[in-house]
Amino acid sequence: MKVLSIQSAVAYGHVGNSAAVFPLQRIGVEVLPVYTVNFSNHTGYGAWRGPLIDPADVADVLTGVEERGVFPQIDAVVSGYQGSEGIGEVIVDAVRRVKAANPNALYACDPVMGNAKSGCFVAPAIPELLRERVVPVADIITPNQFELGYLTGTEPDTLESTLASVDAARAMGPRTVLVTSVERPDREEGTIEMLVADDRGAWIVQTPLLPMKANGSGDVTAALFTAHYTRTGDAADALVRTASSVFDLLQNTLDSGERELQLVESQEAYASPRMQFPARQVR
Repeated sequence: MKVLSIQSAVAYGHVGNSAAVFPLQRIGVEVLPVYTVNFSNHTGYGAWRGPLIDPADVADVLTGVEERGVFPQIDAVVSGYQGSEGIGEVIVDAVRRVKAANPNALYACDPVMGNAKSGCFVAPAIPELLRERVVPVADIITPNQFELGYLTGTEPDTLESTLASVDAARAMGPRTVLVTSVERPDREEGTIEMLVADDRGAWIVQTPLLPMKANGSGDVTAALFTAHYTRTGDAADALVRTASSVFDLLQNTLDSGERELQLVESQEAYASPRMQFPARQVR
């Protein structure tokens, strides 16, 4: 499998491509990382150095990859945080060209906009760009519950309202929606859930809620789910594998006392997920 991953990169820590590439490689995926920024560290530290990469330069790298004749071999395109409208347009154009070369290729968009605690933290033009231009051409989207609501103009909280919001998102274009953090008021205390829906049905997985915030975990989640789903077409199996791997990554990080994801130390969790959390079909 070959995945074209258009995301940010950091020298220290693990977000964007610096979070997604190694787990994909560890499960046998050939990754072509294209960087949209090259920072010293993620911006959550409040200070960082390094350049935003001009959209024209990102497009130039993609053209160079295309000129090597690789686009017909690409099985999936993955994108995450889109720092500017220009980057979004470059990604949409790259997806169009990849799909022209390989109509079976999937595009997975992580529509990064914010979360329930922080609210929307991207530039005002980005949500509109995602709604109007990016999400409609995606096959898979991986929002958190807040982003799902923001995209669809709904307020998902219960299982029923979250499924209704997923249906609204699927009506925008993507056939597969993975909601990466479902927090229902009636859920078991100390738990969190992930939910996926596609044409075959909808499934939910429940895991313990760990007392931590880990930058980059969403990037790992989106990458692993996309690879598993692209490989098998089985949403429930991809959900279980992803939830297992990401939970063990987060548990290892919590146990370490470190702020950054223990990405390399947790590699067996990607290669051989324990499958410890079953999926329950909810539709």
